Amino acid sequence: MEVIPAIDLKDGRCVRLFQGDFNQETVFSDDPLAMALSWQEQGAHRLHVVDLDGAIQGKPTHLDIISAIVRALDIPIQVGGGIRDIAAADAWLEVGVDRVVIGTAAVRDPDMVVEVCKTHGRQRVVISVDAKDGLVALQGWKESSNVTVLELANQMADIGVVRLLYTDIARDGALTGPDFEGNTLLAEESGLAVLASGGVASVQHIKELLPTGVEGVIVGRALYTGAVDLAEAVGAAS
Repeated sequence: MEVIPAIDLKDGRCVRLFQGDFNQETVFSDDPLAMALSWQEQGAHRLHVVDLDGAIQGKPTHLDIISAIVRALDIPIQVGGGIRDIAAADAWLEVGVDRVVIGTAAVRDPDMVVEVCKTHGRQRVVISVDAKDGLVALQGWKESSNVTVLELANQMADIGVVRLLYTDIARDGALTGPDFEGNTLLAEESGLAVLASGGVASVQHIKELLPTGVEGVIVGRALYTGAVDLAEAVGAAS
């Protein structure tokens, strides 16, 4: 299982939000590039970068910073936040991003997902399934849909997607533990490769995710606070 550090960008800084609330922000670094290099040096095999401003504005807003990270690192990078049309997906992939993470557009414009998969390959697309009370949230978690998590996962599987990122918003940044049941259900029922996100507070949580069948786990706040040591986490997941 892959342990993937997260870098969430807002106003050019590395931040963490509590349950996706932009009014509950903690700044952990003013230098995202240095942070990215640090995670690589500590043993990360992949990096997850979120353009939070892009998620709200519906378009990429940190292209320069993320491009610099891509150029400087040797490990693959996946990027999400505001990728709601083909042009945005193309822009990230053209600067060397390994995977684009698509959320809102998966619900509102599934044909766009089909096109990106067709143009760039299915392995370069991750669908972000963000759950609020069991329903998929949109627009940077500001809006709710009437689509359930499993419904969206199955729809994406039907159109050829191979990988999704599942986040229980209530657990995001709360350090209360991952949604083990939800991740297990998604991995078993959808047949997709699942990346778990939200709630990881210890290396023990990472060990407990192993039986769920998820392909990877994204860790944010717990790494920044020191509650989880990345090298230890990578070892525990191997």
